[in-house]
Amino acid sequence: MTTPLSLRNYKEWKHCITQLCRIPLTLPYVETRLAALQDPRDHTTQRFIETWGKGHLAQVIEWFRLARAELKGNPQ
Repeated sequence: MTTPLSLRNYKEWKHCITQLCRIPLTLPYVETRLAALQDPRDHTTQRFIETWGKGHLAQVIEWFRLARAELKGNPQ
């Protein structure tokens, strides 16, 4: 298992996704990623767990949920 990037909070994660990786956080993208990350049968989710671990998966899911709430106008 690889040590997760030292992303300590949502702000750092969002910067990494949108600025460093240049992936726009659109509602369709966020919904697609949430569906995949919450499906234990999904191949990309299985690889994510193998690489980063279940704890980091749970954190990333929470950050995607925050992004979804923000996009829907319900920042938490």
